[in-house]
Amino acid sequence: MINGVVLFPGAGTNANHKSLVAIESAIKNTNAKINVVRVDFEYRKAGKSFPDKTPVLIETVRNAVLQAAASWQCATNEVVIGGRSMGGRMCSMAIADPEQKLEVAGLVCVCYPLHPPKQPEKLRSEHLPRVTAPTLFISGTRDEFGTVEELTAATSPMNNKKHVWLDGARHDLKNRDIEVGEIIASWVVSL
Repeated sequence: MINGVVLFPGAGTNANHKSLVAIESAIKNTNAKINVVRVDFEYRKAGKSFPDKTPVLIETVRNAVLQAAASWQCATNEVVIGGRSMGGRMCSMAIADPEQKLEVAGLVCVCYPLHPPKQPEKLRSEHLPRVTAPTLFISGTRDEFGTVEELTAATSPMNNKKHVWLDGARHDLKNRDIEVGEIIASWVVSL
């Protein structure tokens, strides 16, 4: 049973980004009575615009998930985590961490940033085969951070994953927030 969902923003936004609000709203509109919390990374809380180093971001994910699970009086394996771009990537890295693996019910990666734009040789996928939680990837077919072919290839070693491609959408998924929220809510409820 899924008790809650913890969402994280992309590098250039915060927890009040309209896409995360739309996801929360869609989940709360289901009959499943699933808790949702949107979490800011520490650098955002401090008023900085540039992200902290990866280990700090991963620790923020881990701490927020543990705190949410405790407040909902459930185990972390009853919680789905994820987010937009960098937020989803940091969640995937927390789950794949061989030292302190975070056991969760599922992972949602909206616009996974597979590589920097126009730098396909700088892949951010080494850890993905270690992600064992059911994973939902939602990306646009014109995402400059990873093509359909690139992301499909990078995630091929993963056993329990699903891809949803939004035709013609770029990394910002402009005007698709409600649609994305409904896709995620349906997937979370199906777990």
